[in-house]
Amino acid sequence: MVLPRKLPGMPGWPAALGLRLPQKFLFLLFLSGLLTLCFGALFLLPDSSRFKRLFLPRRATSSSSSSSSSSSSSTRDTELPRSPPAAAEPRHASPAAPRRLREKLRARNAAPAAHTAPASRPQGPDGERPAEVGTGAPRESRAPFQFDYERFRQSLRHPVRGGRPDQDPDIRARKMKIKEMMKFAWDNYKQYALGKNELRPLTKNGHIGNMFGGLRGATVVDALDTLYIMELEEEFQEAKAWVEKSFDLNVNGEASLFEVNIRYIGGLLAAYYLTGEEVFKSKALELGEKLLPAFNTPTGIPRGVINLGSGMSWSWGWASAGSSILAEFGTLHLEFLHLTELSGNPVFAEKVLNIRKVLKRVEKPQGLYPNFLSPVTGNWVQHHVSIGGLGDSFYEYLIKSWLMSDKKDSEAKKMYDDALEAIEKHLVKKSAGGLTYIAEWRGGILDHKMGHLACFSGGMIALGAEHGGEERKQHYMDLAAEITNTCHESYVRSDTKLGPEAFRFDAGTEAMATRLSERYYILRPEVVESYVYMWRLTHDVKYRQWGWEVVKALEKHCRVEAGFSGIRDVYTTVPTHDNMQQSFFLAETLKYLYLLFCEDDVLSLDDWVFNTEAHPLPVNHSNFKAKASVQ
Repeated sequence: MVLPRKLPGMPGWPAALGLRLPQKFLFLLFLSGLLTLCFGALFLLPDSSRFKRLFLPRRATSSSSSSSSSSSSSTRDTELPRSPPAAAEPRHASPAAPRRLREKLRARNAAPAAHTAPASRPQGPDGERPAEVGTGAPRESRAPFQFDYERFRQSLRHPVRGGRPDQDPDIRARKMKIKEMMKFAWDNYKQYALGKNELRPLTKNGHIGNMFGGLRGATVVDALDTLYIMELEEEFQEAKAWVEKSFDLNVNGEASLFEVNIRYIGGLLAAYYLTGEEVFKSKALELGEKLLPAFNTPTGIPRGVINLGSGMSWSWGWASAGSSILAEFGTLHLEFLHLTELSGNPVFAEKVLNIRKVLKRVEKPQGLYPNFLSPVTGNWVQHHVSIGGLGDSFYEYLIKSWLMSDKKDSEAKKMYDDALEAIEKHLVKKSAGGLTYIAEWRGGILDHKMGHLACFSGGMIALGAEHGGEERKQHYMDLAAEITNTCHESYVRSDTKLGPEAFRFDAGTEAMATRLSERYYILRPEVVESYVYMWRLTHDVKYRQWGWEVVKALEKHCRVEAGFSGIRDVYTTVPTHDNMQQSFFLAETLKYLYLLFCEDDVLSLDDWVFNTEAHPLPVNHSNFKAKASVQ
């Protein structure tokens, strides 16, 4: 026992009592025994819980301790929403989370009273709180969180695969041709590359790549919903069986947060919503948790690369000053809200809603969103603005977040409207030949080029125009049609009738690539994507005709003996193939072509929004919110 420290100028306290040395020793021995007996009684008496609370953490003596042993062995879905596990030290060291978010997570984990919901729980964009386990019931009576899939299916306004048969035999024949292309692409992937990420059709082997952090089967997961929608039942079962038996998430590699989210999580979520198969939901939720450590930055803006095993995250080496990319951290909202919807864990929604707060707070130059943002300071790193690569799907997810919320997410709608107004004012231009295009902006200087990736914007603008006033609607429908026409011209003006990676409007050139490095076509879907939206919103037959021209060009120039391959130069009739059947060719290009010739009730826009990889996610109608059942 440590004796009390002697104060200067004062005798020791036993001496002050006038005790001799043997007496001092006996006195201390007696005092030590007395203290031991008193403290021991607090813990050994039969009814000592009220005393234990003075010394033990409150959580250890919850009134629901009688049920703690059973809850400790429950699965992840039965736990209370919690913060993600701490990640290993990132390459760029940072605090675990923004202060306010840490406080929210700490408050949620502090085991509030059973009858009281945490006051700091954020509201979702539709004004409702993210679903939580057993709100309103005593903790001991709460059942595991369970998403009501049957109620969700009943809320859909149209059958998943459509209810009306095609009447026109020519349209039916074209749709069947695209279905045959999908089967051909899948069969060759299955034969030569099953389990790899993509097929190399010329060499008849598989490609893994370094984009998915050790995950395999990107083509399988990307193809799931396309196979299902096309009613390729045998092929869908083959893909499902691979996910069940061979899709391993215990990997240790460097993954793109963006690509894993849009391809794997998006593909798994869509497959679950379409079929109700639990394996797809469980894999999506497990993978979603592996992405959470990427958000451990001072601002909560995630870094672009994450090790799925260790949780370490960092920014791309080529990204300016360690910045995060607008199109990457801005393209998480749809999937992460559905992860919260299916799990009852609000942490996924919190992460993406925090991104919104950062973007609303930072000043926008000329109302525009630059492509590079520091995850440490929350400030723009350089003023480069593009509606193509690096920026594209951020804008797409704003309007689609509003639509997915059943038009309740007014914050997303306003951000979209303001951004589109700035884009039209500063970036939309018309060429000498009358073609409307969207230029890129570099600190106030315009670069008069448009990437193939930017060609999604015709469909996006049309989708947003549908929900404005009549005058505004017509204005933006006209703009959408003009941009879609420009992208069509980039196809028409090539020898293969397929569009280049980028095309320019300078030095007398219009809608054509002027650099060798921009002449390639890698089976991209963005032009066809705009055709689909323009067809569904106008029913102008030219969009179906333009889509059929793409089908014929793909068959003529990209189909090889063992699949489909991109080409290196669209301006030669004898193109060189790049030996890669991209996974997004099955997820997006063929799906959009198929939907172009389907009736409008197949994956109806009333019920579904497409993520940026064309995976359909359901509109959140009021009667399909996830619920927790109460015992």
